[in-house]
Amino acid sequence: MENITSNFDYAAEIVKVAFEELNTHHLSGNYTGLIPRYYWLVEEEYGDPRAKRFPLMDNPLPTFGLVGLYLSWVLVVGPMFMRDRKPFQLRQTLIVYNAFQVLLSGYMFYEHLMAGWLNLYNLKCQPVDYSDGPMSKRMLNLCYIYYLSKLTEFADTIFFVLRKKTSQITWLHVYHHSLTPLETWVLVKFIAGGNATFPNLLNNFVHVCMYFYYMMSAMGPEYSKFLWWKKYMTELQIAQFILCIGHTIRALFSNQCKFSKFISSLLLLNSLIFFCLFMNFYIQSYKKSNNNKLEAAKCKEPVKAVEGAKVKAN
Repeated sequence: MENITSNFDYAAEIVKVAFEELNTHHLSGNYTGLIPRYYWLVEEEYGDPRAKRFPLMDNPLPTFGLVGLYLSWVLVVGPMFMRDRKPFQLRQTLIVYNAFQVLLSGYMFYEHLMAGWLNLYNLKCQPVDYSDGPMSKRMLNLCYIYYLSKLTEFADTIFFVLRKKTSQITWLHVYHHSLTPLETWVLVKFIAGGNATFPNLLNNFVHVCMYFYYMMSAMGPEYSKFLWWKKYMTELQIAQFILCIGHTIRALFSNQCKFSKFISSLLLLNSLIFFCLFMNFYIQSYKKSNNNKLEAAKCKEPVKAVEGAKVKAN
């Protein structure tokens, strides 16, 4: 791909190669090899060779398989298994699991700062460093740990199924846990560093707070008086996506930013989708419940007035 002078020329060359591959397979009738061939082209052009040493990073099929198993359990196998069973309590298991997630998220938050965002990265725009330097490798290793952490979070929904907490298995919840392993696989394979890790930094901080809340909730009703800040957890998650949107827009429309415009567009789209989903959840969960409480209070006022009149008459 020589003599390429612009991003448009580069994209046009990729499309040209793709059509040549399609034409070759059409003439030979060998369509079964087309997708692997496309994947090979993408991996050779864009794939980070440093990621090949990690398990599950050769191709995305194992990750797709794990997501498929997760969805099968959550939507079919789990509900069938629990249909005639009483809910599992899992109190100690939940305390240990959530404590583990707090520690893991705290560690990853610290590593995101130390590997770049505290003093090495430019907050306005940071391209990916594909060198073999110590900080670059540290960020790469961290991205892989972050990917593995998203696989461990499948347990969130598995525990909901075992405890028959079906009200908490929302479409947003399942969508989030299905998509993030695929996103983080792409992160490790192609863009392990730079602007792509800014959402991870925020997400780790949010997860420290979130799993700490879940841990306290699992410790029993005597701790419920300390859990008054549930509403603010959702607001913190919404703030996370607002910061991601602002950060990505800044890089996307900057002529000086050397971070991929294509990846920035995908990050922006992803943040916008999650922002809308979490805003909808917030409105459904809190605004409507507050309105219902106000309506209930208004209905009680006439009843109290009638009762007061009866007392006076007596």
